[in-house]
Amino acid sequence: MAAANPAQQLLAELTCSVCLDYFKYPVCLDCGHHFCQACITQCWEALTTNFYCPECRKTFSQRNFKPNRQLRNIVEASRKLTLESAKEPEVERVCEKHKRALDVFCQDDQIPMCMVCHLSRDHKDHTVVPIEEAAEDYKDQIQSRLEILKKEREEIQSFKLTGESKSQELLKQLQTEKQKIVSEFQRLRQFLEEQARLLLVQLEELNTEIEKRREKYVAKLSEEISSFSHLISEMEQKCQQPASEFLQDIKGTLSRCERKKFQNPGAFSSELKWRSWESSQRNASLETIMKKFKDSLSSSQRLDKANVTLDPDTAHPELTVSADRRTVRWGRTRQALPDNPERFDTVPCVLGCERFTSGRHYWEVEVDGRGAWSVGVARESVSRKGQINFNPEQGIWALHGRGDRYWTRTSPQQFIPLSPSRAPHRIRVCLDCEWGRVMFFDAGSGDPIVTFSPSSFARERIRPIFWPGVTVRLTLCL
Repeated sequence: MAAANPAQQLLAELTCSVCLDYFKYPVCLDCGHHFCQACITQCWEALTTNFYCPECRKTFSQRNFKPNRQLRNIVEASRKLTLESAKEPEVERVCEKHKRALDVFCQDDQIPMCMVCHLSRDHKDHTVVPIEEAAEDYKDQIQSRLEILKKEREEIQSFKLTGESKSQELLKQLQTEKQKIVSEFQRLRQFLEEQARLLLVQLEELNTEIEKRREKYVAKLSEEISSFSHLISEMEQKCQQPASEFLQDIKGTLSRCERKKFQNPGAFSSELKWRSWESSQRNASLETIMKKFKDSLSSSQRLDKANVTLDPDTAHPELTVSADRRTVRWGRTRQALPDNPERFDTVPCVLGCERFTSGRHYWEVEVDGRGAWSVGVARESVSRKGQINFNPEQGIWALHGRGDRYWTRTSPQQFIPLSPSRAPHRIRVCLDCEWGRVMFFDAGSGDPIVTFSPSSFARERIRPIFWPGVTVRLTLCL
């Protein structure tokens, strides 16, 4: 095999692998490969990250290349030298038959020939032209076709760059979808864990109620058994007496024996308070309660996120409500606001605009500051004037906090201390109108903080309520 032409080797080293032509303003990538500045700029035109080397496919986080002036000088100096050295030594061709120079070109047979062949019998009637003229004509034809080939090459190169860009974009979209799927499953897992905790709380309350009813039922039966045992013993002793003594007050004895037949109250068939309905709690037997509870398991346990906003018409004059009605803080300075019936005038509170009468809802409140605060729900009929007690008896179910301590105002008042490292800054308020239950959770970890026992809302509208301390800002989360 013949050795490679040195000029061709040099040409390969000075050629851009993108445009396949001499380097024009060559630049060097971090991987060591060189390209024309215009070529690499065109390759990276649609990219914002993962800039790749067209030769080795290595990617870079930033658009970075360095001009190579030394290589540029070598290209310019070697261009003419390479072209001249690439020329093969010209060998004058002669007619094989007559050993004469090929001076003319037969256009009919499309072959070069000597003048003797032209005058011969085979070609004397053919159209011939000087060989240089024929060469120029065919060079023009080749040049026009060469331009077409170059345009097709550029088109293919454009397809290549577009394909690379689209593939990078698809990979980016794939990564985004992957992150979305992971996030959605994490939210689903958190939701299922919350539902499990809620259902366990309901089961525990049902267990407590059954135990209470069982003790009452057993005590009632024990009392009746003792009464019957005493009467039976008395009658047996009476029958042992002599006839004269036995017949004394026999009418009263017979009357005591004919006491009313005992009516079995039924094992837990008496009514139990469980859910709130129109204007009073609806009572049901144990079987009914269990059926309702099982139905709640099979039905949707989803909590609907409520888009809660603050109602400025209810805000105490010293409270400042943001323009988007999502943040409230205590400003100490009393504003000149109309003293309408809906507005709190003594306790710095504000109600939410939303009113709930059915369904299961939740919203989250971010607590900013170490002062005192309260969040929860209240009956729409809650008193707005004068002092207010934050407890269920007054129609308010709220969680109170200061620093790392949390409590509820029930009877008796309950304190729920938490360590500062666990103290949540985001509270989730859950309202279950169907079961009359109000629950509070740490929105970050999903851990329950406190749950109020089932209450009767009597189908009255329930509204969110907020009380920010002096140094506290409460913000409703989107």
